[in-house]
Amino acid sequence: MKKLTFLFAFLSISLAKSYAQTQQTFTNPLLPSGADPYSFYKDGYYYYTHTVQSKLIIWKTKNLSDLKTAESKTIWIPPTGTLYSKELWAPEIHFIQGKWYMYFAADDGDNNHHRMYVLENNSPDPMVGDWSFKGKVADISSDKWAIDGDVFEHRGQLYMIWSGWEGDSNGQQNIYIAKMKNPWTIEAGRAKISGSDFDWEKHGDLKDPNLPHVNVNEGPQILKHGKKLFIIYSASGCWTDFYALGMLSADENADLLKPSSWKKSSEPVFKQSAENGVFAPGHNSFFKSPNGKEDWILYHANSKPGQGCGQFRSPRMQKFSWNADGTPNFGVPVKESEALAIPSEK
Repeated sequence: MKKLTFLFAFLSISLAKSYAQTQQTFTNPLLPSGADPYSFYKDGYYYYTHTVQSKLIIWKTKNLSDLKTAESKTIWIPPTGTLYSKELWAPEIHFIQGKWYMYFAADDGDNNHHRMYVLENNSPDPMVGDWSFKGKVADISSDKWAIDGDVFEHRGQLYMIWSGWEGDSNGQQNIYIAKMKNPWTIEAGRAKISGSDFDWEKHGDLKDPNLPHVNVNEGPQILKHGKKLFIIYSASGCWTDFYALGMLSADENADLLKPSSWKKSSEPVFKQSAENGVFAPGHNSFFKSPNGKEDWILYHANSKPGQGCGQFRSPRMQKFSWNADGTPNFGVPVKESEALAIPSEK
């Protein structure tokens, strides 16, 4: 009897340890599908979103590693027959000046008409209250094709960075920056701070007539560290396996609207790993662990080559570090089967 009691206790402890270990790790992807992942942390919760195309959805969770079981809510379905009724891309949720804002790009079914828009919510919790359509967010001096808006504050000034066309036709997507008067209004005058300058940014200028012939810089995301500002962006066509992350850097004292203030890395800072089975990693964002001590990158990627820009893209995350010179070190995209420690809560 004593032996059975001991054995039962041993098995119970082993199972408990196994369960605890399971709860303390996760594997990618975070969800089966979901491109352009973004999250915002406030009052102990992460508010997460990604491209759904036809509507805007928010997930709420204490830890992004638990995204599969997170509460979710559709906050907005666009009215039909407008310039922003279809192809809702790359939503971002922000808390700015005491209110919630959801930025996104949309069109009327014609990609040539893509522009950026924003919703507003006065509630302390974005999962409740009313989301009202605030309008188009555009550089009124040009009002060109625009997607992938990211908003940040630096020294009391709001800025928006985004991907846009120089003119009225497709061919090259650039990264632009402009000051904002308020969370829904861009001041006139955008500045181009990045185009496709290196060969690794130009995959997508294909000979196949059925595929787009463009060079791409898109999905810009701000990242601050020490006395430096970084913009991490996606380059090359998302329909290729060469979709990867590039980096711009500027001094904190620089004029952010001057193109010369931004220095571009000559090589991608995060790219596909055929060995690990991760292809076309891109359109990232960043977040801190719940305890505020760890830096994490949130991105989408494909599990097989040739899967393109469709529903095969899934959200993933991994911790990153910093190099001695103060630049981020994102490492290599991890395997889907690799167990990772969850973001630290204590």
